[in-house]
Amino acid sequence: MGCAISGLATKSEFAQKDREDAAAHPSDEHIQMIKDSWKVIRDDIAKVGIIMFVRLFETHPECKDVFFLFRDVEDLERLRTNRELRAHGLRVMSFIEKSVARLDQPERLEALAMELGKSHYHYNAPPKYYSYVGAEFICAVRPILKERWTAELEEAWKTMFQYVTSLMTQGYQEESARQRNLAVSPKDRLDKRSTAL
Repeated sequence: MGCAISGLATKSEFAQKDREDAAAHPSDEHIQMIKDSWKVIRDDIAKVGIIMFVRLFETHPECKDVFFLFRDVEDLERLRTNRELRAHGLRVMSFIEKSVARLDQPERLEALAMELGKSHYHYNAPPKYYSYVGAEFICAVRPILKERWTAELEEAWKTMFQYVTSLMTQGYQEESARQRNLAVSPKDRLDKRSTAL
């Protein structure tokens, strides 16, 4: 099931575009559009968070495996009133809000997104799922913004999510490498250093 109300690319196209434009920071014009639209979206963040995750589980049921609390929930309507899902949706929306606020402070946004990627390593939530959230966010906010929604605004939000997703992926990969390095015994590390000489 795609975004029935939008001309949004399929999730695989969204993910492909994410790989192609890995670190494209939004332009000043995009940043202003995102910030202006966020002022409207902000009033419905709890609703958007729930819609976003229910749609995510509808379109990508395998994502439920990452969320042990929802893994066995078959009735997606029950999820709409689930307190844990609401709380998680609000945390994600809070991250989006912080990202929007830091768009014109790239170093702060980079630190925030990289840290979130590192924590997702420990949640066992691999990067392949990250772009799905951006696509479902766009589907959830379009009806809220109504006539304010334009192709340019959609492109601005896609660009932001692709940028943030690439940073999260980088953080995830750094943490994965760090954990692999920690898993190597001290003796193995010494042996490797000896052979490198």
